[in-house]
Amino acid sequence: MVKQITMTEKLLQFIWQFQYFNQRQLFTETGEKLSIIKQGLFNQHQGPDFLEASIKINDIVLVGNIELHVKSSDWNKHHHAQDENYSNIVLHVVWENDVHIKDAHQQVISTLVLQNCVDKILLEQYELLMKSHSSIACESFLPVLSDIGWIAWKERMIAERLQAKSLKVLSLLQQSHHHWEEVFWWLLAANFGIKVNAELFEQMARSISVNILSKHKNQIHQIEALLFGQANLLEENFEEDYPKMLQKEYRFLQKKYKLKQFKGRPYFLRMRPANFPTIRLAQLAMLIYQSSHLFSKIKKFYSITDVKKLFDLTCNDYWHYHYVFDEITEYHPKHLGKQMVDNIIINTIAPVLFAYGSYAQEQLYKDKAIQWLSEISSEKNAIIQAWKQMGIQSISALDSQALIELKNNYCNQKKCLQCAIGNKILKPTNENEHPT
Repeated sequence: MVKQITMTEKLLQFIWQFQYFNQRQLFTETGEKLSIIKQGLFNQHQGPDFLEASIKINDIVLVGNIELHVKSSDWNKHHHAQDENYSNIVLHVVWENDVHIKDAHQQVISTLVLQNCVDKILLEQYELLMKSHSSIACESFLPVLSDIGWIAWKERMIAERLQAKSLKVLSLLQQSHHHWEEVFWWLLAANFGIKVNAELFEQMARSISVNILSKHKNQIHQIEALLFGQANLLEENFEEDYPKMLQKEYRFLQKKYKLKQFKGRPYFLRMRPANFPTIRLAQLAMLIYQSSHLFSKIKKFYSITDVKKLFDLTCNDYWHYHYVFDEITEYHPKHLGKQMVDNIIINTIAPVLFAYGSYAQEQLYKDKAIQWLSEISSEKNAIIQAWKQMGIQSISALDSQALIELKNNYCNQKKCLQCAIGNKILKPTNENEHPT
């Protein structure tokens, strides 16, 4: 049993918002009978904690705002009496009443103390969550939610994840002067760089506009020259004719378009050969060669099968026998694998499509992004494996993206009070004693 409970203002707000306390026989600190008609709307901005509340003190109904503090003296510490935003407080809800407070007109504000009204089990459960050393604090309580509850919460998580990613996309849109194809090219290139080389690949893409690429899209070796050259991979003294030819092409194109190089080279260390930056750049070059106006095409598709066909590609013949320049290997065509295609849909296509739907106020594109995620197999990584070990299954990419969002932005930050799972754990079981 937890012997001592540390009350926080966030927890107190949570208890008041969901009315998780015994509401029978409530009295203010001055002995007046109190009834809660409406707890008010939770205010996350400046001003009182809850707005437009309605209470009854004795036989008088009061409508106004409610402020919460752990200690009533916090009212004075925060100088609320001098703040016009707090001029219409009808009730001061506190955990501990250590001083009687007054408003700007020196009138005593009605105060409700919750310390003896809250179920100790709720407080103990919260303390256990906050002090848990598990990567997922609620591990011992899982699965907690019903199947329908998990579906609803995952939908909320995927919406939050896509909205967060949309913010980055829309920021890039401003930088590109509202050029959607350019933004898509930047993010697509970063995706091909996978996590290790994503930043460098994006820098490379930003240095070569889609207009330049479109002028050379019918010549695969010119596209490769641009990509490999700007990624600083054509600076060696090569022995084979093909890299020498790319080097020559690049020097001409660099001078023609006044391309600026940046510092740094892609990483190869501890990487599977199939993920070498040379192979990823060659695949990206082939994608440019085989298609044009990629994002415009993808917007028109309804089937994810059509999207996947765009990425059914293989590097040019040179790469059948190479993973890097000047080192011949056995014959092995370098196809863009299913897992990589799914990765591109998850991390580039769906977020950009969702962002476009938000920007254009077209729900169709947002729905399409979510639908496509539901049609792709779940990702396999440490986070998803951890959830699986706790009995939470992930079938589709929608599931895995939702669980990643939940882990990174709720579990890691101990935001149990804002989580449907935490809410379920802390919800009193005796509904009669704790009516909602």
